[in-house]
Amino acid sequence: VGGGIFAVLGLAISLAKGGTPLAFAIAGFLALITANSYAKLSLAYPSSGGTVTFMTKGFGKCVFSGGTNNLLWFSYIVMLSLYASAFSSYANTLWSITPYPVLNQHIYASVIIIAATSINYYNVKIVSLIETWAVGLKMTILLFFVGVGLYGLTFSDQISQLNLSNWSPILEISIGGMVIFVAYEGMELIANVSPYIVDAKRNMTRAYLISTAIVVVLYIVIAIITVGSLSFSGIENAQDYVLAEAAKPVMGQTGFKVIAVAALISTFSAINATIYGGSKVNYEVAKDDELPHEFTKIFWNEPIGLFVTSILTLIIVNIFDLSSISTSGSAGFLLIFMLVNAVAFKKRNEICGNKVISFLGIVFCGAAFLGLMMQQWSSNRTGALFALGIIIASYLIEFVYKTTEKRRE
Repeated sequence: VGGGIFAVLGLAISLAKGGTPLAFAIAGFLALITANSYAKLSLAYPSSGGTVTFMTKGFGKCVFSGGTNNLLWFSYIVMLSLYASAFSSYANTLWSITPYPVLNQHIYASVIIIAATSINYYNVKIVSLIETWAVGLKMTILLFFVGVGLYGLTFSDQISQLNLSNWSPILEISIGGMVIFVAYEGMELIANVSPYIVDAKRNMTRAYLISTAIVVVLYIVIAIITVGSLSFSGIENAQDYVLAEAAKPVMGQTGFKVIAVAALISTFSAINATIYGGSKVNYEVAKDDELPHEFTKIFWNEPIGLFVTSILTLIIVNIFDLSSISTSGSAGFLLIFMLVNAVAFKKRNEICGNKVISFLGIVFCGAAFLGLMMQQWSSNRTGALFALGIIIASYLIEFVYKTTEKRRE
């Protein structure tokens, strides 16, 4: 359970309306199919490189695999921007630094990225400690929200918003699920710790499927409570901090503050871990000769990719809006997950995989990616162009690097 639910819930409801729980279920279905492919690949190729290793195993060391791994790194950066944007939105509801909300959000987003970067440079063990406590506290607050929220639905005036008559068309609901697909990307990180899982043959698949299923159910329930507790106009007005607003009908202003604090803890912990993970992806890609070897060098006590990741995140979060960032993150991970399923299909005999499940993963993730890009092209062209720009840049950078290296040889 990352910071994604706090960042994209309002965006999902704006697209799917009363059908938002179904949107999360559709996205969750894709995540579960892909989790199965990840589990099989993690068992066969346990490596701290995770997805980077899978791409190399599936397609060899080439421009395509290198470009895909670059896309993974860029997608981490986009996710960091999404978490920082969500952090700033919730922080601004609690403490206003200046009379200008937009300026406040830029300040909060920038400060939290710099703070997390500093922690990563200071001591990586602190990152792990923060994650342990933050995840436990976050889950406690979210489960409390679910319990109180479900009780509140019994006397809510907005419960009728969940009726079929208030659903968006099924295509818009599906696209809503794709826009917020980033809320499920955390499952991918299990691959990076696959070499350290005890009794992997027994526990690996369970680790992926049970954790993903829990998150899917949790997000669907949260969507039901939010849509059933707040009017659509109220959700629209509080889109960037809607989960805190959804606590108000039952818990009042105290509930709002509690959930807002949970959002701050959640998004900060996500930023803290993703900066670390992003720099490691960058390091692994460079180690595989798919980026310049300068990225394997140490700056202070961490790979130089940590610093580059943070700088790029600061640029993106201060230029693009939440919907554009979310679109780009979802598009990147849908494409990556499609290719992970493709590797699982290609290596199905070697990894003892199910060809039907991995093939469905290819088809559904591919269709979801195309559907998302087509819909966003008409409704959010900036977001669509930003997503396409990141994808093209990922492969172009790899092509230029490989070509330059061949000339040197």
